[in-house]
Amino acid sequence: MRFDQLIHQPPGLDQLRQMAAIDRLPHANMLLAPPGGGGLPAALAVATLLLCENRQGPEHDTPCGQCRACRKTAGCVHPDLHFAFPTVGSKATSDQFLPQWREAIKENPYLEANDWLQRIGAENKQGNINRDNCAAILRKLNLKIFEGRYKIMLIWLPEYLGNEGNRLLKMIEEPPENTIFLLVTERLELILTTILSRCQLTKLLPPNNEEIAAALQARGLPELRATAAARLAAGNYNVSLSLADSDADAHGTLLLDWMRACFQGSPARLVAWTDDFAKLGRETQKHFLRYCLHFWREFLLLSVTGNAGQGVRLPEAELASATKMLSLIDADQLADIAGLLSECAEHIERNANPKILFLDAGIRIHQILRHREPVRAARA
Repeated sequence: MRFDQLIHQPPGLDQLRQMAAIDRLPHANMLLAPPGGGGLPAALAVATLLLCENRQGPEHDTPCGQCRACRKTAGCVHPDLHFAFPTVGSKATSDQFLPQWREAIKENPYLEANDWLQRIGAENKQGNINRDNCAAILRKLNLKIFEGRYKIMLIWLPEYLGNEGNRLLKMIEEPPENTIFLLVTERLELILTTILSRCQLTKLLPPNNEEIAAALQARGLPELRATAAARLAAGNYNVSLSLADSDADAHGTLLLDWMRACFQGSPARLVAWTDDFAKLGRETQKHFLRYCLHFWREFLLLSVTGNAGQGVRLPEAELASATKMLSLIDADQLADIAGLLSECAEHIERNANPKILFLDAGIRIHQILRHREPVRAARA
């Protein structure tokens, strides 16, 4: 992957790029990026630059993309670029899943842990980077360099190492000559402090809404739909791709219809809305709840600032409706609704029956909107 193929260029990546261009990159690098924020593509771009045989540009900080090394790195088949990532099973190693890994990277280098684990058939099993995987890492790094200037070990999600990471400490601290570690993490607090202390940490900011929307439009998505997906993704490009496949721009209308039915408390309207909603796929239902929480978060901002121009990220129609609701919903009611929607999101993840779940949620929202005090007293 080349730098011009990334959807954004965070400041921390520029520093890594400059050091790689002059062959001054530290031997152990920890890249911290949020899920779907581009940590893995950034590491692949740095690896491509390090291995390129014909670096371009006045500062030699651009891989040519044409040489033998660039072509092999693009397919994740360069003999000096090694990978380690979470797998499933006490004896499984990353090498056993390299074909699936290469296919996943080709399709979407912004993938998240759950996407990867489900791809390799994890189902409800927990992923890890086990002892045998660590042994394979050490074995590869003791090999000689085959073709390039460097031998690179890219470890995706080292938080899955757990205590097995202790097996890599000596290698990370004193690797063979011209060996580079690129560790890409999303959860810094889950990594052993002994590993962290041996790495140079680089924090990568996620892409903003405009950058995500531009990337989606480059994939052929209409501007309105791309903007809606980017707004809901909140910096997670992987989520935005999933949202792009759903009717993200229609969630606002769906939510407002639901809120009107809840406010009126009409059994017929609530049942009709729930029946229609239950026909949607589970992923669409999850995206709808994500939008609901986004809407109420922006509603809170609007209620605090009283000014739609103060960064409230809602389309014009939803913003107008939110403004009308300011006099009807107070902070306590808003907190109750947000808590209820968070519960619904958790239940949907666990395959709850959507008809029962959302009909119950609609009744409870009606109680919150029309009879807040008795409901709160009953809970107490």
